[in-house]
Amino acid sequence: MKKIAVFAGSFDPFTLGHLDIVKRASALFDELWVVIFENTSKKYMYDEGTRMQMIQKAVKGLKNVKVDCAAGLTVDYMKMVKATYLVRGIRGAADVEYEQSIAWNNKVLYPECETIFLSSSPEHLNVSSTVVRELLKVGVAKGANGKKILAKYVPATEIPLLTTNH
Repeated sequence: MKKIAVFAGSFDPFTLGHLDIVKRASALFDELWVVIFENTSKKYMYDEGTRMQMIQKAVKGLKNVKVDCAAGLTVDYMKMVKATYLVRGIRGAADVEYEQSIAWNNKVLYPECETIFLSSSPEHLNVSSTVVRELLKVGVAKGANGKKILAKYVPATEIPLLTTNH
């Protein structure tokens, strides 16, 4: 039986931390779906199409990784693609507590769902989409060292999109 996993998030924007989790998870599963889910309580900097393009470029060499967009419950998407594993990245203790609660609820809704927590690599512990958005809002991308700074947070394939749009 194929081991199919989903890595869900808003990915606004997709970071090196996300890419690290995707690379490591893709080695564990036969098929990995990276799925952009819309969170109605969030205001996004990048539209769904741009985020999808960013992710597709970043994961291009990973043959068992597929990228998609969805709405609704993650477990409903998992059922649709026959996934039984949900991959979640953990940066610290606060993430663990939050993610355990979500994992419990997902298990109630879809008993076959096994949540797999992957700890962030040390070099990505402080990388987050929120930090990247803040750097872009204050104009770091337009500065002389903008691309060099962004390269510490996002895949190189993404930098042209980020520096063009902000």
